[in-house]
Amino acid sequence: QVQLVESGGGLVQAGGSLRLSCAASRRTSYATGWFRQAPGKEREFVAAISWNGGNTVYADSVKDRFTMSRDNAKDTVYLQMNSLKPEDTAVYYCAAAPGLATIRMATWWGQGTQVTVSS
Repeated sequence: QVQLVESGGGLVQAGGSLRLSCAASRRTSYATGWFRQAPGKEREFVAAISWNGGNTVYADSVKDRFTMSRDNAKDTVYLQMNSLKPEDTAVYYCAAAPGLATIRMATWWGQGTQVTVSS
């Protein structure tokens, strides 16, 4: 079992930046992803990274604005979010799965961190 804890959310103005962190309770070789859910909307995929950081995948809506990375020495993954837009407002969740191909069916999920972008 893996516990995931997100941090770094907050309130930011449009055009600003935030960096989210997701810390795992133990060392794993899992791929990790970020998802988000806005009020009244379904949860959507944002980005994912392979266990060694060699491969990343992004949703079209965040490509060129968000960057995902990981530090396996700290069992932590990051989501650097730049040029934030009001439509990025959501609760952001991290999730872990055996591989990138299965990240959308991840078994382990964090509790989420709120990101609010004001216009």
